[in-house]
Amino acid sequence: METKKILMIVAPERFRDEEFFEPRAVFEQNGYDVTVGSTRLDKAEGVKGGEVDVDILIDDASADDYDAIAISGGGGSKAFLWDNPKLHALLNDAFSKGKTVSAICISPVVLAKAGLLNGKSACVFPDDAAIAEMKSAGADLKKEAVVTDGKIVTGDGPECATEFGEAVVKAIEN
Repeated sequence: METKKILMIVAPERFRDEEFFEPRAVFEQNGYDVTVGSTRLDKAEGVKGGEVDVDILIDDASADDYDAIAISGGGGSKAFLWDNPKLHALLNDAFSKGKTVSAICISPVVLAKAGLLNGKSACVFPDDAAIAEMKSAGADLKKEAVVTDGKIVTGDGPECATEFGEAVVKAIEN
């Protein structure tokens, strides 16, 4: 059986450590290969000092190579990921091919800005700017830790990072 693959996207700096490391552990425990993508190829640094090697630039990633895309949150997401047109195109390509797209904390805004959340149930970290972006993109916001709407999974923050990872695996396998 072919190994399933997940592309985890992190901001090159100020990603939220738990929102990367906890889902990655869930993915790997479930037999998934994890590739880390970002906007530059060096170590990405979390807000709590965690570091991760970046394997691929977002610009070079292809949706065909992965079963899912999971975007970690943290303050760096707004600066590096929210308005990244290459990431938006990658997410749209993945979603159009029936793959799972997911994001946690303030990163569901990336899905919103990619045009994927109009009329979809989702959640986001309770940040005023993130909530405004989600609403303007037509997301049906829920006050739940993790929300799955078909092949779209969103999580609202670090406290649900493991649950988010489990929901992504479930969405891939359904």
